Amino acid sequence: MKSRRPTRPRARPLNTLRARELAALRTQLQRRTASAAAPPRWNADPEDVQRSVAKLVLALVEFLRKLLERQAIRRMEAGTLTAAELEAVGQALMRLEQTVKDLARHFGLAPEDLNLDLGPLGRLM
Repeated sequence: MKSRRPTRPRARPLNTLRARELAALRTQLQRRTASAAAPPRWNADPEDVQRSVAKLVLALVEFLRKLLERQAIRRMEAGTLTAAELEAVGQALMRLEQTVKDLARHFGLAPEDLNLDLGPLGRLM
C-alpha cells in the first residue's frame, strides 16, 4: 500500500490576484502616501539651479566633514595621531567648516538647509 503525501494548496500566480486584494493594496498605499509629508523636490527653476546645486554639494561636503571629524576624534582617543597631526587635522576641519558656512551664506542657505531629508531613511545628519 502506497503512502500518500499530504497535498499542499497551489500558490496562485501574481497575475491572478483578486480585485478586492488589489483594491485593498491601493487603499493602503494611498493612506501611507497621504499621511507622509511630501519630501521637498529639486527646484528646476533656471533662476534657482545654482542654489539647488550648491545646497546639494554643500550638504555632502558637510556630511563628509562630520565623518572626518568623528574619525579624527576616534584616532585622537586611540592615540594614533601625533600632536602635530592633531593640530593639522583640527585646523583643516575648522577651515572646511568655515568655508561651508561662508558658501552657504553666499547662496542664502541656513545651516539646517544642509541637512537633507532622505525620505524613509530620515535626515542626512
